[in-house]
Amino acid sequence: MAPTSAPDRAKQAVRTQVWDALTAATAVHDASVHGRIPNFKGAEEAAARLATLPEWQRAGIVKAVPDKAQLPVRIRALKEGKTVYMAVPKLAARKPFYLLAPAALTAPPAEAAISSIAAAIAPTVEVDALRPLDLIVLGSVAVDRDGSRVGKGAGYADIEFALLAEAGLVSPSTVVVTTVHQLQVIDDPIPTTDHDVGVDLIVTPDETITCPNPHRPTGLDWSALTAEKIAAIPSLAARWAG
Repeated sequence: MAPTSAPDRAKQAVRTQVWDALTAATAVHDASVHGRIPNFKGAEEAAARLATLPEWQRAGIVKAVPDKAQLPVRIRALKEGKTVYMAVPKLAARKPFYLLAPAALTAPPAEAAISSIAAAIAPTVEVDALRPLDLIVLGSVAVDRDGSRVGKGAGYADIEFALLAEAGLVSPSTVVVTTVHQLQVIDDPIPTTDHDVGVDLIVTPDETITCPNPHRPTGLDWSALTAEKIAAIPSLAARWAG
């Protein structure tokens, strides 16, 4: 579906700009990056840089996206004994998060962190069963140096964050980070809305950027959700009905 509002059209223009730049630079592993969270070359180096940061080293409970670009981050987290929560695709289950607890894994971290394997071996848990989060790892298509970001346009990362915040699992000390290719960091401000979540840290293979005062939703913005989206996500439907 084509973007209909001015902010949506502006965001889509940013996505297209970055997808085109990554394609021209052959900076991704996929044959086509359009419509995706870029599986960028250098993701392992970005994960290694993230792992040197005190914010990472202090974190015991990590919420991470299932995207390929963040696979090295999830592997490192499990190898270091961190508990990882990862969303069920499109949050389309009553228990919308996989629980990857290092002590309970039946596969090595390098396999368990792969989304398809996690789906086969990890239990799922409801939002209210999660432990408070020390670190949230987001995938991005583009991000600016103030911490505003865009994903591929489906909005699930923002909904996840809002669900977690509303459940009291996100505190002022929770760090939100994204790992990206340098070409995904843009100088022009990214247009945002009230329900968009920003990041505290941007980590590329070559640079760590600390972002000033990124926006954090405190809960769900029901006015931004369609009836179809609410019905498709059981956790939303249950809260709406309640």
